[in-house]
Amino acid sequence: MNKRQNIIQKIDEIESIPPAISRVQQMVADPDVNFKELADYIKYDQGLTADVLKMANSAYFGFTKEISSVKQAIVRLGLNRIFELTMSSAVAPIIKKEIKGYDLSKGDLWKHSIGVAISAEKIAEFLGIKVPRYTFTAGLLIDIGKVAISTFLDLSPEPVMKLAYQKKIPFNIAERRTFGISHEEAGAILMEKWNLPDELIEVVRWHHQPNRIEGDRTVADLVHIADILIMETGIGGGSDGLNYKSCKDSVERLNFDKINEEDLIMNIISDIQEVSSKLLS
Repeated sequence: MNKRQNIIQKIDEIESIPPAISRVQQMVADPDVNFKELADYIKYDQGLTADVLKMANSAYFGFTKEISSVKQAIVRLGLNRIFELTMSSAVAPIIKKEIKGYDLSKGDLWKHSIGVAISAEKIAEFLGIKVPRYTFTAGLLIDIGKVAISTFLDLSPEPVMKLAYQKKIPFNIAERRTFGISHEEAGAILMEKWNLPDELIEVVRWHHQPNRIEGDRTVADLVHIADILIMETGIGGGSDGLNYKSCKDSVERLNFDKINEEDLIMNIISDIQEVSSKLLS
């Protein structure tokens, strides 16, 4: 069995997202969803309820007045945010682990993922773009494939790093040449196993090549630029660090060059620290 086949086989061993999350996803997608039924469903999962309320009361998601119940959170934050919070709760235990193959200490990948999710939304806000509904979740999940490649195989990043620097190619291309698969593809395969929406899967699959997305590329562009931006800040960069370049077409499509990056970064740093700590505590 080659490395690619081994990694794909190992993806099946990664824990599935809790059934409660899948059910919440179905309920949120139902235009006739009953808020009380949704709240009752969530509140029977004590851990999920605690995580939702912790994040709902963060400065980034919450309001000045404390949210004390799931029903109140649904009413104030909306269905899409509730799905984002439940998804965050589900993937935090997986993402916050040490990712040895990428030189990421415990919590580093989680901070990076939260950083990308928040930054993607902030970039849209700075540019006056209405944030597409799955932007935060896409940002949160873009590097989930690193878990599959690293944690379950304990692969060393050295051969990939050596190839990337010698050939002057992006880290994900070096991954594919070394292992037969990149972290983006591994992440997309894992998300297919989790039965997540195709629109999310495609953003994860092509977040380093947003031009490969067919149709509307707004989310892919936002997440792609946010990922590069967060790497530049040094938040959870790991061994692949700065070995990526922004897609010029994404920059042009978003008019990102109009943004003052320093102002943007200053605007998001505190939010990243606060939100990431909610589910690391």
